[in-house]
Amino acid sequence: MTFAVSHLNMKFIYQTWWKVIVVILILSTFITGLILPVPRLNILHETIRNLYFHVPMWMGMLAVFSISVFFSIKYLSTGKEEYDLASVECVNTGLLFYTLGLITGMIWAKFTWGEFWSGDPKQNSAAIAFLLYCAYIVLRNSIDEEQKRAKISSIYNIFAFPIMIVLIFVLPRMTDSLHPGSGGNPAFGKYDLDSGMKVAFYPAMLGWSFLAIWIATLRYRIRLIENKRNSIY
Repeated sequence: MTFAVSHLNMKFIYQTWWKVIVVILILSTFITGLILPVPRLNILHETIRNLYFHVPMWMGMLAVFSISVFFSIKYLSTGKEEYDLASVECVNTGLLFYTLGLITGMIWAKFTWGEFWSGDPKQNSAAIAFLLYCAYIVLRNSIDEEQKRAKISSIYNIFAFPIMIVLIFVLPRMTDSLHPGSGGNPAFGKYDLDSGMKVAFYPAMLGWSFLAIWIATLRYRIRLIENKRNSIY
């Protein structure tokens, strides 16, 4: 059963159709996000276009972080190196999208809150969670023995994910925050978004999420090639 699932996953990685869809969705995000009209809202004004980028980038981060946990569990149960490689490359890709999410959030905050970093609870919690995953990379690089490194980092990754969820999505809701959906502020679903923006937003979520998965698969394939080359030499 495990072999069949792994074989199915590999077949999916090499297929082209879903990558074409990702390209189309990302291109449509830029068209709708930068060209089509958006509703006029107080304070936000044209900056609401960032909704097409900031939030979907976070979703891409969450997608690959979730997959990394799955492969960490698979490694601990099987001890197969490819599962550890898949997990770490998902984390590396997640950190890339995490960084993009932080940057787009800071730019948005500058135009709506007046500062790139205002010490908002959501921002602070996101920064702590980011450092949590940076520590994962430092931990891996500090251990030389391969099996020990894979096992310890897999355990760390499994516990880091729920902590990140609490820091980003739970704690900010329990205190005052300027961020939508936190501290009593309504989420964007409560705002008067027109139907066109809602229709464009959900494809953007899918597009950026699958783009993150695509990048993670490319990184995983490169890592496999490097390992095979190192084993030969």
